[in-house]
Amino acid sequence: MLKILSLVATLSLSVTPALAAPEADPGRLRTDVEKLVSFGTRHTLSSPDHPTRGIGAARRWAAAEFARIGKACGGCITVEQIDRRFTGPRAPNGVNVVNVLGVQQGTGNPDDIIIISAHIDSRVSDVADFTSDAPGANDDGSGVALVLEAARILSKEKFAPTIIYAVLSGEEQGLWGGRLIAETARARGWQVRALLNNDIVGNTEGQDGRKVSDRVRVFSEGIRASESMVEAMARRGSGAEDDGPSRALMRAAQRVGKARSDLGLEVFGVRRPDRFSRGGDHLPALELGYPAIRFTVGVENYDHQHQDIREENGRKFGDTIDEMDFPYLARVTALNIALIGELASAPPAPANAVLGGALSTDTKVSWAEVPGAARYRVYWRRADARDWEQSQETTDTKLTLPGVIVDDHFAGVAAVAENGAESAITFAGLPPRQ
Repeated sequence: MLKILSLVATLSLSVTPALAAPEADPGRLRTDVEKLVSFGTRHTLSSPDHPTRGIGAARRWAAAEFARIGKACGGCITVEQIDRRFTGPRAPNGVNVVNVLGVQQGTGNPDDIIIISAHIDSRVSDVADFTSDAPGANDDGSGVALVLEAARILSKEKFAPTIIYAVLSGEEQGLWGGRLIAETARARGWQVRALLNNDIVGNTEGQDGRKVSDRVRVFSEGIRASESMVEAMARRGSGAEDDGPSRALMRAAQRVGKARSDLGLEVFGVRRPDRFSRGGDHLPALELGYPAIRFTVGVENYDHQHQDIREENGRKFGDTIDEMDFPYLARVTALNIALIGELASAPPAPANAVLGGALSTDTKVSWAEVPGAARYRVYWRRADARDWEQSQETTDTKLTLPGVIVDDHFAGVAAVAENGAESAITFAGLPPRQ
């Protein structure tokens, strides 16, 4: 007999109580960005050895910050550095790319991983210019400061999955830091629940002067870059083009954003992997099949990205700290923290879910048991709707929805912890081919 717990017409908007109101400090975020700017340039090809200027000094500072945070929580965060030599058009002589990781070991499966990342390298107009000052305040000092602040706050809690705070290098040269962390995950057998990449998250005034302080964009892929043709055809047959794992992660961010209405941030889910014709460090993770999304400001100002510091006819250029909005950055930081807190307090998402009910007026959903799940929440929506509309809870691993015609609806399932924390939603698709 099915153990049905509740039927609701709208989605749950709760978040984990322990992390419902994280307080990111705008002043501390500013201090971190000021420190990053003080290194002059953080170009990937700049000096790895100079004590105060260049990428090496910046990475050592980031490692020291993780170590300091770890000491404050009794050793809950350890520091690791991973590196590899890359060569490409933007580094023809090659360069050693180093990623600095703060690792908050979980209490559960050591390969159960959540990653929050940002890139520490910066650049000016000429991507090969590694000597000129490149402050990189917003791109991506803002993201690095966010990652460090997330570590400070989340280190006060204990979680089953391991959280990795990743400060990446080589983004401007070819997303090399993103590739390195993704390939490290594959080599080590990490089961990555989510990768949250934060890149350009600290300004609110756009290129045309418009002010957008109540929105953050979250980019996600629909059809998975990692899928084989057979898998892509199965997705097509299920109608799941808008429901890959990264799209589900985007929806989780939207749910948490609505629950944290006090932040005053609309989570604008953009249905493409990244900004049009551009990319970021989450893309290599997508290529290897990991759920990954990118957070970016609601409006960009291109005069303050990838520009030599200068003034022309009264128009200022350069990625300088005076163009940033730190209260806004603090709210985006709090959103990231709340999302990680929710995902890390929940069981993993169901590995797969199967839809049934052909030639019937009922829809059937089934899935494998998820360790740590107290119950499950089955969602459904009309096939012409983008967002989940209704949900029903059960402690079983299957559910029949009477009168819900499968041809006209999509369905998915999330795992729910005893405290109400909820995983991302796994889309229910065609059963595996025999």
